[in-house]
Amino acid sequence: MVGIKKILIPTDFSEYSKSALPYAADFAKKYGAKLVLLHIFDEELFSPIFFEVGGSAKEYYDRLQDRFEAATDDFLSGIDTKGIEIEAELGNGTPFVEIIKFARENGIDLIVMGTHGRSGITHALLGSVTEKVVRKAPCPVMVVRHPEFKFEML
Repeated sequence: MVGIKKILIPTDFSEYSKSALPYAADFAKKYGAKLVLLHIFDEELFSPIFFEVGGSAKEYYDRLQDRFEAATDDFLSGIDTKGIEIEAELGNGTPFVEIIKFARENGIDLIVMGTHGRSGITHALLGSVTEKVVRKAPCPVMVVRHPEFKFEML
């Protein structure tokens, strides 16, 4: 029998990542597993304008920490998580690297994540965090596509 004790849900708090949450919650209930939500703050995505007006990555990260609990509660709203142990973690760095590192260091048994469904030039330029996690994760990864995303051949 497969033993699943910890399920990681990497999130950027988008509707795409939330589409993975019901699956993760269902697995958590069936296996009696703990859910771990992980949001990685990537300062590389900042506009140079933010820093030109005197902002710092640390200031933004501190503000993000202050709002993290409310964002987590909002993310979990509408999903039946009764009886599930949930932990929320905030990290800083390159998302796919930090997700993989977190999974290794915390004994994660399953990663459940959504995909943005980027394709074409956007995918080529930005890459896919989900794709990189699937390739490098130390455990199985379940990828959930948002129901409204439509595949288009280019």
